[in-house]
Amino acid sequence: MQQSMETIRALQEAVAAAKVDQDRFQVDLAASHANNEELRRTNEEMRRNLQNVGERTMDVRSLPLLVRARPMSFSQVIMETVIPATFMGPKVTFIGVEDPEAHITAFHTQMMLSRGSDAVYCKLFMSILAGAALDWFVSLPDGHITSLNQVTTLFIEQYIINRAPPPISYDLFDVRQY
Repeated sequence: MQQSMETIRALQEAVAAAKVDQDRFQVDLAASHANNEELRRTNEEMRRNLQNVGERTMDVRSLPLLVRARPMSFSQVIMETVIPATFMGPKVTFIGVEDPEAHITAFHTQMMLSRGSDAVYCKLFMSILAGAALDWFVSLPDGHITSLNQVTTLFIEQYIINRAPPPISYDLFDVRQY
């Protein structure tokens, strides 16, 4: 009988321990539900914010750009010229080490196909510059450039040292006919 009593007591202790564990699980479950609810609210708030940012971005894109980030070397007439949305820009880039005349020739060839105005060509010429060449262009005085001819002349003068040397008679000694 004593053995039965000890077994009953052990079972009662096990049931009490299980009840404590069950209460602990209930508390953890309630905390987990609270965390899930907080995460759901945060997620919904973030989605609303993203939608608001998207709507604000759409609004900002539709507004005309009134303030320039920094002064430009182009005259006001060139700056006010709008490049048509369907206009294809040149696919060449000048970083300051290429032959400037060859680069101008490539630029003119690509632009000749598009038939744009002189002001559009000026704006697109700026878009092909990168690195040191862009730094040079930005350093020109504000409102200084009034035509494509002027900008190409300044460009060639700046990078004339990069021009390919003309062939000399000595180069003809290496020419062979097959």
